[in-house]
Amino acid sequence: MTTSRRLADRKVVKFQNNITKRGSVPETSVKKGYDYPVGPIVLGFFVFVVIGSSLFQIIRMATSGGVF
Repeated sequence: MTTSRRLADRKVVKFQNNITKRGSVPETSVKKGYDYPVGPIVLGFFVFVVIGSSLFQIIRMATSGGVF
C-alpha cells in the first residue's frame, strides 16, 4: 500500500465514524435556560441614556416655547 492510499483509507474511516455519530449530541453540550446577551449594568445604562435624553428634550421644548 502506498502512503497516499493509507492516508485516504484513514480519511474514509474517520468520515464513516462521523456519519455514524451524527445526531447523537450529549445533553451537557446543549444550553439550557435563558441567558441575556447584555448584562444588567449595560442595560440599565442604556435605559438611563434613552429616558434621560427624552426627558432632557421635553424640558428643552417646554422652556423654549414649543415647536419653534
